[in-house]
Amino acid sequence: MDEDAPRGELTLRTLALPADVNVNGDIFGGWVLAQMDIASGIVAAERASGRVTTVAVDAMKFIRPVQVGDVLCVYAWVERIGRTSMAIGLEAWARRRNSGLREKVTEGLFTYVAIDEAGRPRPVPEKGRSAP
Repeated sequence: MDEDAPRGELTLRTLALPADVNVNGDIFGGWVLAQMDIASGIVAAERASGRVTTVAVDAMKFIRPVQVGDVLCVYAWVERIGRTSMAIGLEAWARRRNSGLREKVTEGLFTYVAIDEAGRPRPVPEKGRSAP
């Protein structure tokens, strides 16, 4: 796989702000994780044609720090689908504010379960079925 190009579809873009820094002056890892949860939730809900809930962060790897002023771009894809659950793969890339260069900063794998209005697991629809 080409490490110079993101995998998946661009799902979320956001700007890293000074309010999101840790004690080292880098963007707090929890903020990055939250952005990845938002992006993967979008993909999971679209694929499930409805409500989903995050049930696990199966993998999370922080590769490089994110700096204030970087644009965080989160790419996501459906990695696998079970009866009621699905795994969403993610890569986060930072477009560096000073150079404009793009670097992969984080990757992860999140698991979601499709849920009904009462919050109970429901089957993930067959691909091609439209949203309700």
